[in-house]
Amino acid sequence: MSWDWDKLKQQQQGRGGGGAPPQMDELLDKLKKVKMPGGGPLIIAVIVIILVASSTFYTVKQDEVGIVQLFGRYVRTTQPGLNFKLPIGIEKVTKVNVKRIQTEEFGFTSTRTDSRSRFRSGGENANVSLMLTGDLNVALVPWIVQYRVKNPYDYLFKVRNVRQILIDMSEATMRLVVGDRSIDEVINKRDEIAVEAKGLLQRELDQAETGIHIVTIEMKRTNVPGPVQPSWNEVNQATQEKEQMIYQAREEYNKAIPAARGEAERTVKAAEGYALNRVNRAEGDAARFTSIYQEYIKAQDVTKRRMYLETLRELFPKLGPKYIVDADQKNFLPLLNMANQNGIQK
Repeated sequence: MSWDWDKLKQQQQGRGGGGAPPQMDELLDKLKKVKMPGGGPLIIAVIVIILVASSTFYTVKQDEVGIVQLFGRYVRTTQPGLNFKLPIGIEKVTKVNVKRIQTEEFGFTSTRTDSRSRFRSGGENANVSLMLTGDLNVALVPWIVQYRVKNPYDYLFKVRNVRQILIDMSEATMRLVVGDRSIDEVINKRDEIAVEAKGLLQRELDQAETGIHIVTIEMKRTNVPGPVQPSWNEVNQATQEKEQMIYQAREEYNKAIPAARGEAERTVKAAEGYALNRVNRAEGDAARFTSIYQEYIKAQDVTKRRMYLETLRELFPKLGPKYIVDADQKNFLPLLNMANQNGIQK
């Protein structure tokens, strides 16, 4: 094909000389006038070849896998990179992201505005977080489920609507776990509830062959409904006062009981010491008496006299001044003067 560049340049200059490219309709008209060997069939063949080539090779991203279907039937899974398949109409490729963490929210409105938030004010899901606890109290329990696809085949072909079954099972699982616990446990033990709910939900999803792996369940702040909030606050205040009184009572108990036990132990030890002392003294006295008795048997007269003298020696110092009067003495006047002589004894 040969272009008439002089004529084309003249046409451009006639339109203003701005060097603008020819209009699309003019290019199409010129293509129609082009004479090629074989005519239209060759152009159609080129177009068909381009379409077949573009539908034969495809690229799978690093965080994806490709699910290939032959006339609608699953045949293989392709890994990231450049891959080959049969042309369009024969094999179809569905790319599934297996590493992206997806999130479902229940019972609250986050900063996100997409359709995955399960709570909308006044909507049909407004009461999704309203649950009945095991002690027949009502609680608002919001939570988040994060998941990813672990089995693309099950995710695409085993369940018709995977997201809907995930939502339904998440709500049923959370109500089951919360229904087995008291309101205090639901408020104060959110981590335990999240772990238990995660395990139960994963078992249910595996049984349903959804191909989903639960990464984590995060419990948000649990509270009671607004109309009962004042009464709940009063209950909490009373509970705190009860705990404070119990703590004070335990503190007094811990002070008094150890002191009483110490005093009792001291008294017991003192009694044991006193008893040991009395026993030892009694045993010593008995041993002493036995030894004296043995000596008395050996020399009764000597022992008797020595015992008499020892007794008098211990007794006389305790009697005070002593006056010894001879039985033959007739006059007591000299003896009366002895009181003025510093207690001289005769």
